[in-house]
Amino acid sequence: MRLDPVTLEILGNKLAAVTEEMCLTLQRTGRTLYVKETADFACALAGLDGRFFAYPRSIGVSGFVGLECAPAIAAVGPLEPGDVILTNDPYRSEGLATHLPDLHMIEPYFHEGEIVAYGWCFVHCSDVGGRVPSSISPTNTEIFQEGLRIPPVKLMKRGEMNADVKLFLDANSRTAEANMGDIRAMLAALAAGRRRLEQTIAQHGVGTVVAAEGDLVDYAGQKARAVLARVPEGTYTFSDYLDDDAATPVPVRLSLAATFAGGEVHLDFTGTDPQVATAMNIPSRGRPHAWLTLRVLALVHTLDPTVPLNVGLLSAVRITAPEGTLVNPQEPAAVGVRHAAAIRVNDVLNGAFGKALPGVMPAAASGCVIPVVMAEPDGRGGRHVQVIEPMIGGTGAREGHDGVDGRDSGISNLANNPVETVEAELGIEVLRYALRPDSGGAGQWRGGCGMELTFRVLTDGSNVLGRGIERLMFRPWGVQGGRPGAPGALIVNRGAPDERRLGKIDVLEVNAGDTVTFLTPGAGGWGDPALRAPEAIARDVENGFVTEAGAARDYVSGPADGGFGPERSAWDAIFTPAAMDRLNAALIALPLGTRLRARAQVFAAVRGELPADFPRRAATPNEAAAARARLAEALERT
Repeated sequence: MRLDPVTLEILGNKLAAVTEEMCLTLQRTGRTLYVKETADFACALAGLDGRFFAYPRSIGVSGFVGLECAPAIAAVGPLEPGDVILTNDPYRSEGLATHLPDLHMIEPYFHEGEIVAYGWCFVHCSDVGGRVPSSISPTNTEIFQEGLRIPPVKLMKRGEMNADVKLFLDANSRTAEANMGDIRAMLAALAAGRRRLEQTIAQHGVGTVVAAEGDLVDYAGQKARAVLARVPEGTYTFSDYLDDDAATPVPVRLSLAATFAGGEVHLDFTGTDPQVATAMNIPSRGRPHAWLTLRVLALVHTLDPTVPLNVGLLSAVRITAPEGTLVNPQEPAAVGVRHAAAIRVNDVLNGAFGKALPGVMPAAASGCVIPVVMAEPDGRGGRHVQVIEPMIGGTGAREGHDGVDGRDSGISNLANNPVETVEAELGIEVLRYALRPDSGGAGQWRGGCGMELTFRVLTDGSNVLGRGIERLMFRPWGVQGGRPGAPGALIVNRGAPDERRLGKIDVLEVNAGDTVTFLTPGAGGWGDPALRAPEAIARDVENGFVTEAGAARDYVSGPADGGFGPERSAWDAIFTPAAMDRLNAALIALPLGTRLRARAQVFAAVRGELPADFPRRAATPNEAAAARARLAEALERT
């Protein structure tokens, strides 16, 4: 490093403060609830290599530290003062954007005619066109259905907005005015970053600031290696499942082998299912992408909170993400609901790291983030699109600590929207927004409770969208004898004669008077429930986290299924990890065009031997034997 430790510490805090001021500017001037309340945005400063050397600590989406701006910068050619790059294309930006509603902007920051850094920001905008309102549907089959693709282009040229680009943006959105309001807020955030960086250079000198950009990254890398060197060396494996791909009833597997050695970690996702024909693929481009490495950042910061938050945290991480799998799909795979798979990646990282550090890592969190969106008629033939709530559950319990109820920042720091603001923006009446009793997994330390959101629709012909609905079947797992959290649910007109219990939805049509209830999963418990202190159980009952009936039922010795719940145990009894590894190795060797068909044929043959509602109902011994035999035959042929 070139700077002395005191100067580096001062500049590290100043530059992080610049990014936080950028975020505050964006939030104050934003147009939509996504920005003003949900805080689905982020800002950062990138070095000349396009990687982030300064990132906000406490505002905006926390997980994008590892994104790279360099491919988008290179795509537009030479830059001048006042230029601003815009993109939302996951493939052409090489994973900077990860689905189309995320608009990313990059501005070069000049000093005396030379670029010294880049400002970056993104927001999740309300709609970029596509097949459904809000642009995101789990059942889209290719990215062309998901909205307007914006390759890296100059939105601003020498300080003037490119009228042609604006015309394309406005013509391809149901919420053009709201989008432009958020875009102007992004430009304001970038301008704030430019001004503050200029002030920092004036105080410390350009050479010192540029040196700090590299030194901060190197320092974070050294600290991260020191933390990872404390993890017992070895290879730790774990697998988990998405309930299905939203088009078929077949669960989707994510598999990980995490190898710690010499202060580094190698994350190998071999054994993960092939990319799906729906929108849950993660466009990582095979790099140590933010969506594949977030739990590493959390681990390092847990064990050493003094580490600077920048891309240096990932310098000790290597990735193997086979092309054509769920975690590295080939174009033009749909990616709109990539966060659902990213959350499950977080879970498999958590599970593998937990084998290495059982006293540090928690049980599974709720395992879902569900941005509940309303698209209601605007009276002019269009639709008013707004997020109601980004629904989450709780965090997993860990040794010595209960999970957090109704709060999970595992992949982001999204805030809840005040009910009063939601009702002012949309034609709904929120009937209940509360914690969900008995949903947190029982244990010596209890998993965090999930949430309930129930609202009444006030406008005929409205649409409700809830992308990312997960853990309806495979529950958030407990550890060390802890029980799993309760699964989630989606119910229309709960308690009425026409009550409907639904699974994953695309566009749910509702009318005035209908009620919609989202129940998010609870998180997993830690330790044998029989060992929980009686006063802690009594306190949970008094506070409404656990009912008296739930306390009597759940706080006995832990489950015999390893904490995964009966559905996962039933599944693994047929589709063992070894069999799934072998199947996926065979599938990934096939051409992309035949891979999905071959997979579907294997599962159709095996599931033909099993109960129709498997794995919610376990197979009998005879059914299980027949299914395993059929799977063995299919593996020989594949």
